[in-house]
Amino acid sequence: MAEPTKDQEDLQALQELVDKVYNFRDCYFKTHSENEAGKKQGEVAQRMQEALRKLEEKEERFKHKAEFLLQKGRCLNVAPDFSSVAEECLSRAVKLEPGLVEGWNTLGEQYWKKADLVTAKNCFTGALQQSKNKVSLRNLSMVLRQLPPGEGEEQGKRVMESVDMARQAVQMDVTDGTSWYILGNAYVSLFFTCGQNPEMSQRALSAYAQSEKVDRGASSYPELHFNRATLFQYEEMFGSALAGYSRAAALDPGWEGPPERERQLLEYLGKVTELMENKGKVKSRRLRSMLSSLSTSSLGPYGSPEFQSPSSGRVGSLEPRTLASLTHGQKAGVAALGKVVFSLAPDGRMAFTFGMVDSEETCIVVMVYNTAESWGVLIGDTVVIPEPQVKRHSVTHKDQSFDFRSIRVDTPLVLIVNGKRQNAQSQIATRVSYKPQSE
Repeated sequence: MAEPTKDQEDLQALQELVDKVYNFRDCYFKTHSENEAGKKQGEVAQRMQEALRKLEEKEERFKHKAEFLLQKGRCLNVAPDFSSVAEECLSRAVKLEPGLVEGWNTLGEQYWKKADLVTAKNCFTGALQQSKNKVSLRNLSMVLRQLPPGEGEEQGKRVMESVDMARQAVQMDVTDGTSWYILGNAYVSLFFTCGQNPEMSQRALSAYAQSEKVDRGASSYPELHFNRATLFQYEEMFGSALAGYSRAAALDPGWEGPPERERQLLEYLGKVTELMENKGKVKSRRLRSMLSSLSTSSLGPYGSPEFQSPSSGRVGSLEPRTLASLTHGQKAGVAALGKVVFSLAPDGRMAFTFGMVDSEETCIVVMVYNTAESWGVLIGDTVVIPEPQVKRHSVTHKDQSFDFRSIRVDTPLVLIVNGKRQNAQSQIATRVSYKPQSE
């Protein structure tokens, strides 16, 4: 076997130099405490500049070599923002050597940072045509989900393709925490795009857990904690959501999203608890007057002996029950009936929330998902909730505690408001924002 030439040895040393910068960035919290998170960006930038200086010392000698151009492009790609110099280096590298898979992948990441998603997608597809590899697969998975939304079916198809790409990346290396994490994000998208199947939510959480299990460094991805917290919030696991937002904020102090979400959720829980405790501040006399008109005739179609439950298939009228008698879980064959005493518009959160008081003056919080912006209920409205899903929340976070019971309603279409069914325009699929960039 031929001995490596001096050029080959020097180019190999430059690759190792750049690899060290990536390793420092990606494994920062293996050697630093979370208290040092605020220093990370500056220290990574410093390491990148040091490596860049060493690369530039060799530039005159290697400037027409694809491998050198690749390493210079990779070095500049460490930074979170687009670099026109990186784009130029990488474009030249793949022209000189079209089979350079890492060149195509890194060039795709540059176009992504430039917000040119179509060209980024073409780069990753081109890399896969050269050789099947996990980096192209998972990058394609991410880009497919970020392309502008198409028509309903087209978007669903794209998300399914995104999940398939992420699955293939995991199959190529089941010990890669990044691939598991991106598969988790793909399942979150699938959950929200294709009917909110609870199985997809569980698969997302399992993939996130596997990411942390196979790669200790994955626990330091602020985006993992943020995206998982977003799902926890939708699933009404508020304590876990707050912990996730808080952890993401600690790992990336410069990122405004997590502390803002944490603040919003704490504010929401505080408002809900206070309004529930004082029954929306509705005066006693007015409350008694409102409740005097409550009767089983308000059940509407749910009072019919021919009513068939969509969840259990049971046929027969629903039996109205007091809120105090409802225990945890979904209650087949029964209905909750009451008067609205307060409401909170979604305000960037995912549920339209209102308080409902029954004939015994017991108050419960109702969270309605997938509501159109124009939909809502007013104080004094009579609401019937069929086969309610009841939950008790007991949340403590940073010296704040919240304790209340709620009913989850996955669509406004099942509600009877003032004796009437809700029309199809009341519902719209939930959209949640999670951090996609670099996932």
